[in-house]
Amino acid sequence: MREIVLDTETTGLDPGQGHRVVEIGCIELMNQIPTGREFQKYVNPEREMPEAAFRVHGLSSEFLAGHPIFAEIVEDFLAFVGDARLVIHNAAFDLGFLNAEFTRLGMDPMPTERAVDTVGLARKRFPGAQANLDALCRRFNISIEARKDAHGALLDAKLLADVYLELLGGRQPGLVLDTASAPAATPDRPAPSKARPPRPHPPIDPEELARHEAMVAKLKNPIWKA
Repeated sequence: MREIVLDTETTGLDPGQGHRVVEIGCIELMNQIPTGREFQKYVNPEREMPEAAFRVHGLSSEFLAGHPIFAEIVEDFLAFVGDARLVIHNAAFDLGFLNAEFTRLGMDPMPTERAVDTVGLARKRFPGAQANLDALCRRFNISIEARKDAHGALLDAKLLADVYLELLGGRQPGLVLDTASAPAATPDRPAPSKARPPRPHPPIDPEELARHEAMVAKLKNPIWKA
């Protein structure tokens, strides 16, 4: 199963007010394991960067002016994403911005059903608790030191990939290879089950075996005789 963990940075909060995507970051997962393949692009938004947004991600108008516009990177982005399921924190926000860019280019939007929203996963697992990315990283002891000064789409996608795996139960959900060193049971992580010896079975009754052979003989091309 191929999944893409995705994050964007933008010039603001509402694409309906003319705000644009300025960075896209993606991490590829295969069977919920990072493959090492990444996609990251800065995007010239063709507008000025508001001060409030600059304080969040540190991407200035001058810096972004030297990068391609969305129309010039969209094919590379879509080729990387392919038909994989998307994993996004607050999917409505990022998909809203991406779909606004697609619409501007006359392209079809991405359906919301294609995305797994990790905010919803977090609220379902931890009702009433904070579900922002920083809070989830702290809950799972994932370092956010690199995020201290400024956000970045690729950095946040990497953090989200770690959070997503933890929300699913950890990097080896349900798999404990060494029970001696396994962590203590918690409400979120039950104790590993103990192996039981195989049950003894009585010998097959010859009369019952004969009846079975007679039944199989009546079948056409039975798999037991293959």
